[in-house]
Amino acid sequence: MALRKIPQIPRNRPTEASSRRGHVRRRSVALAAVACSALAVACLTGASGPALAAKRGASVPLVVYSAQGYDQAMVKAFQHATGIPTKLDTNSTGPLLAQIQASRNNPHWGLLWVDGQTAFAELDDEHMLVRGFEPKVDWNSLGREVLPKDGSFVPTGITFMAAVAYTSKVVKDPPKSWATLLSAKWKGDVGMNTPTQSGPTYPFVAGMMNDLGSIAKGKQYFEKLKANGLVIHTTNGPTLAALASGQIELALVQSSAAIGARHTDPNLRVEYLSPVTMLPSNIGIDAKATKTEISEAERFASFVLTKTGQTVMKNGTPTGDSLYYPVVQGIKARPGLPPLGSVKVQHIDPYVWGPREAAINAWFVSTITK
Repeated sequence: MALRKIPQIPRNRPTEASSRRGHVRRRSVALAAVACSALAVACLTGASGPALAAKRGASVPLVVYSAQGYDQAMVKAFQHATGIPTKLDTNSTGPLLAQIQASRNNPHWGLLWVDGQTAFAELDDEHMLVRGFEPKVDWNSLGREVLPKDGSFVPTGITFMAAVAYTSKVVKDPPKSWATLLSAKWKGDVGMNTPTQSGPTYPFVAGMMNDLGSIAKGKQYFEKLKANGLVIHTTNGPTLAALASGQIELALVQSSAAIGARHTDPNLRVEYLSPVTMLPSNIGIDAKATKTEISEAERFASFVLTKTGQTVMKNGTPTGDSLYYPVVQGIKARPGLPPLGSVKVQHIDPYVWGPREAAINAWFVSTITK
């Protein structure tokens, strides 16, 4: 696909679905427990290969922080394929990033797997990610478009933000531009997520600022949207629930969530206003992890991009995160996604917008959410 390039604001890099409880990694205790369990199984079953390697202490628990709907299925498939013990901490993107920052001097994670590249760029600028790693895969044009030059994170799929979801029984004439949402016709009828909880939302906000040409013009747009009755929820699920209940008529959500909602509401339709912002899912590896865990995390990232891993991604949540565009050759997207040529997209530079995320999110909460 030929992606339309939107002029970037000059780069200025500095030198740096429901929530579940997080797991605190206690490496020594967990390693002992895993080793004992593996030893018992090996004695009873004559284990060999990956299981025997775990028994001998060659593996340590790989801690996966993830906000992906198919993460449980992927962790299970990875463990089955490699024998590497893996712990999953699944949550929304905002809380996961808060956990990483809170434990930066004593990290509890091995790899992070969430949507959007701005957070990874900021972690990279803070020297918190392993650099120079790229799985040996045959990237397609989408994958090559979103690869970081320093190999600090790995793209695993592409969705868009924001898609405009609506019900055809209610909305007969959907909006055709972002400016249209500011008209009196849509007063009090537009809903979206908050970027502090929803990983896909900050790239959408930054994308609007990028397309309009400056942060100031982007802020003016969202301030006008708020004055027109914008309704804020936490994440895709609550925003789509507000659409289903009739609280709002237009939901600005992630494309995979919007398309997936059609499985429960055949009257739901999806509109892509120009431009939508490309939203890659990515894996980043903790630079402070042990050499063993870094190696395991690299194996995990590589496994995700194999045919087996992509099958898990495509089938793990067929009405949600599995509705993505693949980034490797030979993998087809699930049915129901619009042809790429029909969607005008932009890919914002994460190293321009990542360092601005905290300040813009703080502004959004104090000015738009409240």
